Amino acid sequence: MPDVSIVIPMKNETGNVAFLLDDIAKACGSLDSHEVIVVDDGSTDDTAAKVREIMRTDPSVRLVQHPTSGGQSAAVHSGVHAARAPIVCTLDGDGQNPASELPKLWQPLIDDATGRLGLVAGQRVKRQDTLSKRWASRFANALRSWLLQDGTRDTGCGLKGFRRDGFVALPYFDHMHRYLPALFKRDGWEIALVDVAHRERNAGQSKYNNLQRALVGIHDLVGVAWLIKRRKKARPLPEGGHVD
Repeated sequence: MPDVSIVIPMKNETGNVAFLLDDIAKACGSLDSHEVIVVDDGSTDDTAAKVREIMRTDPSVRLVQHPTSGGQSAAVHSGVHAARAPIVCTLDGDGQNPASELPKLWQPLIDDATGRLGLVAGQRVKRQDTLSKRWASRFANALRSWLLQDGTRDTGCGLKGFRRDGFVALPYFDHMHRYLPALFKRDGWEIALVDVAHRERNAGQSKYNNLQRALVGIHDLVGVAWLIKRRKKARPLPEGGHVD
């Protein structure tokens, strides 16, 4: 069983496959064992073929495919369910998340002796995005933080590490990957925040624009706020346990 599973959602990222997988291999050198799960989310280019080519020489790389595109949350969800390690880390498939930041995510979870730390979330500094994208993100994050009280300034960062069992217990919905701090806190987990670097896209084009993000974000915020309010408020004791 690998120590850590790295999950990468990809859609039409042919130009980033080799670059990113090489970056990840270097970052995982300190681990005894790891696996990398590329989730091809209905790509219409050679993304899957590029992954298979690398799989011939790197047995740590696995490929999960969606026949049609389900979106980033669907891809992450499929990748985590396929993962074999108790700790999972994610990063975006566009190369903007440096893989060298991954140890910041898995190490706190490995070192946690309490078993209460469920999520380590990256927060981007010196973002290499357009000014309009940074402004839109800043506004959305401020609104989300005010409504959900999730304690983080940047939930859109793809760099996240978490306990697999905590993730698979979460309710699934499209765009859930943007609300993991709030969802993990809802289920009683502690979360940690770490600053991570950000860089320009290595190749390809962004799959979203600011208007698309804003329209889906409004519905998501209301839905997540409802989920938090309606969370289960009691947990059973072990069988035979008692309250002193």
